[in-house]
Amino acid sequence: MSKNLSELSGRKALDKNLFEELGIAAKQTGTPSAEKMEELANEFIMGKANIYGTASFYDFLRPENQGKKVYVCNGSACLTAGTQTKLKHELGKQYKADEIGEMCCLGRCHENNAFHTNGKNYSGDAINDILNIKNKKAIVADRYIVSSKGSEILTSVFPGVDEYYKTLQTILKSSTDELLNEIKLSGLRGRGGAGFPIAFKIESAKNTINKQKFIVCNADEGDPGAYSDRYLLEHQTHSVLLGMMITGYIMGANKGVLYIRAEYPESIEITQKAIDDIRNKKLLGEKILGSDFNFDFKIISAQGAYICGEETALLSSIEGQRPEVRIRPPYPTQQGLFNKPTVVNNVETLANLPFIIKNGGKAFAAIGTQRSSGTKLISLDGHFKNPGIFEVDMGTPLSIVINDLGGGFRKPVKAMHIGGPLGGLVPVSKIKDLTLDFDSFAKEGFLLGHASIVCIPDEYPLIKYIEHLFKFTAHESCGKCFPCRLGSTRGYEMIEKAQNEDYKIDITLMNDLLETLETGSLCALGGGLPLPVKNAMKYFENELSPYFKK
Repeated sequence: MSKNLSELSGRKALDKNLFEELGIAAKQTGTPSAEKMEELANEFIMGKANIYGTASFYDFLRPENQGKKVYVCNGSACLTAGTQTKLKHELGKQYKADEIGEMCCLGRCHENNAFHTNGKNYSGDAINDILNIKNKKAIVADRYIVSSKGSEILTSVFPGVDEYYKTLQTILKSSTDELLNEIKLSGLRGRGGAGFPIAFKIESAKNTINKQKFIVCNADEGDPGAYSDRYLLEHQTHSVLLGMMITGYIMGANKGVLYIRAEYPESIEITQKAIDDIRNKKLLGEKILGSDFNFDFKIISAQGAYICGEETALLSSIEGQRPEVRIRPPYPTQQGLFNKPTVVNNVETLANLPFIIKNGGKAFAAIGTQRSSGTKLISLDGHFKNPGIFEVDMGTPLSIVINDLGGGFRKPVKAMHIGGPLGGLVPVSKIKDLTLDFDSFAKEGFLLGHASIVCIPDEYPLIKYIEHLFKFTAHESCGKCFPCRLGSTRGYEMIEKAQNEDYKIDITLMNDLLETLETGSLCALGGGLPLPVKNAMKYFENELSPYFKK
């Protein structure tokens, strides 16, 4: 991260955004032209190498993307469902081989068969109507179960804009200290994976003096298997927007940025419409509802990079820099977007704030457990009889989620990857020992994370799944630290060699590699990869033994 480049990018603030301009330039051909990149370099007073370095990083900006017309999802849920080979074959009847690319992940984990074309996502039986889809004569909407067991905070019925934003009137009459205290009382911890208390971030930014501050919604839900953020953006949009406004009011920010993944085109459209709706109601802009509070939103469409789920890489991305992880301190709350104080929180975290402010922090804290308050959204993949989004109180037994809500498995499953690619690999024998909360998962050696569940059926080779995780990390690494950049590649090479050659992996070498990744990586991408691999080696030793030296 270059502070100078942050300042140069920030000269135009968000009015004309460098990263957004690169995306616009790539729309027609799939990659920005050399002439356009040079033009942007001159306009933003940056080197051509900086602009090219940024564009060549992203899946949907790099030259290899040129000419692609349809993309096949290569996420973990579609992989273990075994649907994508046949899907690609069917698409090959309508598109040339060099017109077919890949995306990860489209958030259609509930029914798989997922692909993207003409700016829309499709899944399930949509492939059967591919000719009409290709000719833009059909739009097939996805459907999935949305239900809850316990409190309904994030799955309640939306009462309409006028009724919902009455809370904003109360907020603007309250002191920022009072509101912050309610959030502290709630005990709300970040729902993006780390479980960090949101009140700490808001207070830190609030106490940092600067005329310009930002609240950024991390909607780059890149964890394959997770689609809870997509659900919120498309069906509970205003809970996210009001949550950002509450945060902005408390910390003194007048600008909210929603960084939404390009793989979720419907989320971008729906969120923009919701912003337009509240702007038409005079609930955005200058002196909102007669107060001194000024606030507005900006949507930034991401361009395909899992690492942007890491908050500092996300900030570099918005600035038009390569999305490399930043060394901390300084923390974003002191020096974030364009070097200004910034709070970054994920979609589900922000969506809880309207309930907390309306009902009080103690009401939220009374739900769940002492250290994991509130509810959690769970994403169940297509291996369940009832795939969909379920909201449960923190502390709910995992067995209830699997058997009662999910209806059990469609076919025998040996393990579940819970919490994204960096989450724990949970054998089905451990279901009875886990409850849905941060502490229970940590105690058993797993990670709750995003709480997405990707099932690994009995017939799916676990060695193939581990290979997938190493390959995924190698592809998505920002490259800044060598433990992640090199370690993930070496892991993938060893796993691949053990399957295809007369070679067995030295267990000591593998453990050393995992320890280096875990302790030496700058962020959770390299640092989190060892967890599911270690889980696999511990609980599935017999299945993996043919690939390791005894």
